[in-house]
Amino acid sequence: MNKHAKQNEPLVTHLYTADPSAHVFEDKIYIYPSHDLEHDAVSDDSGDQYAMEDYHVFSMDDIDAPVVDHGEVLHVKDVPWASQQMWAPDAAYKNGTYYFYFPAKDKDGIFRIGVATSKSPAGPFKPEPNYIEGTFSIDPAVFIDDDGKAYMYVGGIWGGQLEKWQTGEFVADAGPQKPEEEALSVYIAELNEDMISLKEPLKESKILDENNKPLLAGDEDRRFFEAPWVHKYNGTYYLTYSTGTSHYIVYATSDSPTGPFVYRGRILEPVIGWTTHHSVVEFKGKWYLFYHDASLSGGIDSRRSIKFTELKYNEDGTIQTIHPYN
Repeated sequence: MNKHAKQNEPLVTHLYTADPSAHVFEDKIYIYPSHDLEHDAVSDDSGDQYAMEDYHVFSMDDIDAPVVDHGEVLHVKDVPWASQQMWAPDAAYKNGTYYFYFPAKDKDGIFRIGVATSKSPAGPFKPEPNYIEGTFSIDPAVFIDDDGKAYMYVGGIWGGQLEKWQTGEFVADAGPQKPEEEALSVYIAELNEDMISLKEPLKESKILDENNKPLLAGDEDRRFFEAPWVHKYNGTYYLTYSTGTSHYIVYATSDSPTGPFVYRGRILEPVIGWTTHHSVVEFKGKWYLFYHDASLSGGIDSRRSIKFTELKYNEDGTIQTIHPYN
């Protein structure tokens, strides 16, 4: 058991953790992060330095309670189709079952999205024998709307391989985009009732500027890079995501869970380390941003630590920008 949770401090100190997906299950906060391993892989634009191979689940009885490590809940060796790079996951609950969604490279080196199930939010999770047919890229996030419909959001450029799917097929040497092109954006599909298959093909949903024009690839302060996450606040759908190269967490809004989304502003200023990845969750009437940085490792970006802080909305629904070290 770890120390009591405090805002803007590492929640877990005995492991390196990143990409936290936080949910409220059984009146507790459960956190589903990736697990950074200490290794000597070369850092490159394909993300080979992030050589993660397993997942732990953590929980907190309250926002300032001790953080409990429920141990390893899934390992790449247990997933028949996967070869390496178990990156940022997510979880959802429906049909009396907890579903754990994760990206990994298949035997051909192509990122796919897998799913595993458990009767407990703490796992362990049993993987389906094959990845979800029709999936590609990374960073799955699953949002269940008030009407019970479930949507999967995926996508990440560069190492996340999104550029390679622009034709509908995997093109190994595709990308990067030119600055004047419309920026690639999040891909969305409704899930079937079984939560382990897509009801429809993944389809791109554009992020628009204030003039309802799609953001361009050269607009690195605003364009989509990776880490999609969707939550609903006062009837509005908020797509939050990482801008990657400019190191912001930003948000766009829509009146539909499938967009298109209009860019609204920044949520989180840059953190220590290159990557920035997050989730947004409501707990006991307050909203929280879970994120990571590389402060615990002294700035080594492949050895990150999950953190959280309160998220605050203005009366008009805009989100107040968080400065993580103030």
